Amino acid sequence: MNGLSWARTLAVFVKEFQQMLRDRLTFAMAVGVPVLQLVLFGYAINTDPKGLPTALVNADRGALAQPIVSAIENTGYFRITHQPAGEAEAERLIALGEVQFVVAIPADFSRRLLRGETPALLVSVDATDPSAAANAIAALSQLVPRALEHDLVGPLRGLQAAAPPFDLRVHRRYNPEGLSRYNIVPGLIGTILTMTMVMLTSLAMTRERERGTMESLLATPVRPAEVMLGKILPYVVIGYLQLGVILGAAFVLFEVPMVGSVWLLLAMIGVFIVANLGVGFTFSTIARNQLQAVQMTFFFFLPSMLLSGFMFPFRGMPAWAQAIGEVLPLTHFLRIVRGILLKGSTLADVLPELWPMLAFLLVAAVVALARYRQTLD
Repeated sequence: MNGLSWARTLAVFVKEFQQMLRDRLTFAMAVGVPVLQLVLFGYAINTDPKGLPTALVNADRGALAQPIVSAIENTGYFRITHQPAGEAEAERLIALGEVQFVVAIPADFSRRLLRGETPALLVSVDATDPSAAANAIAALSQLVPRALEHDLVGPLRGLQAAAPPFDLRVHRRYNPEGLSRYNIVPGLIGTILTMTMVMLTSLAMTRERERGTMESLLATPVRPAEVMLGKILPYVVIGYLQLGVILGAAFVLFEVPMVGSVWLLLAMIGVFIVANLGVGFTFSTIARNQLQAVQMTFFFFLPSMLLSGFMFPFRGMPAWAQAIGEVLPLTHFLRIVRGILLKGSTLADVLPELWPMLAFLLVAAVVALARYRQTLD
């Protein structure tokens, strides 16, 4: 009786395995999360982004400007997507995040180079994410001594002296010192809110179902939309309390600048919080217990963190991963919060990122209400 019985052990094993198979959602998460991690880390993550969108302002029509432009493109890190007429338009493009670099060639570049005066090639970089541009800037520095080696021949060979024929001046916009905390700390606002808002809401509803209090709630004349709003609003307050702690630490401990409007930031964060709470409410109508709610939260949080541009450069991901990232509200929120804090973005500037969050919020609310009505039935 006191010895180990393999028959009894096998019986318990079979019983437990059957129980696990009955819990299909948990079993799917146990298989799906490792697969998701393998796919994202193996195919979607790239710490060396290339083909970065670049605006070219070429005011020089001399013979030596085009070889430099070709050499820049041949590095593989730069892709000329815009050729604005002037620097003002180029400034607008980099402020909106439509380009990562602006290459400006002055009007007298070729003439001064032929005179041996070492003209300057001006490059502006959107340095809100220093890691995304680091390798590209390094490629530029190696480009200077070799860009014109096939053009400065014959009578111009004398210009290939020990010193480079032209000077490269890189201007890191919005983060001159290249501090990573300027990129990470604003991003933490979005990632922390995503995890906590989705999890807290899904756990709150699932907890009521486990305790049997959901039946009492369903017996009341409260409508589904009223239940949803009543459940969500307290966590909106909690979200803003979290925001206060994070922003306080960002300004006091990490000295992150606040260039834009704090009221615009608070409004955008409100939209983001409600969008994530809608996701949590939807999960609560699907999950049968709190463990499943936590598993679903993690399944949503993992791609949000990896495909939004928080941990890895967004433009370094393949097209399919970027398409998935564009659906996630965290992707657009990170662009908004970094734009307001570091660039001083206005409401007009953030509108292209605001409407995808509003669309996600609408879809999440419709799905949550539909699922809740099915729960009522």
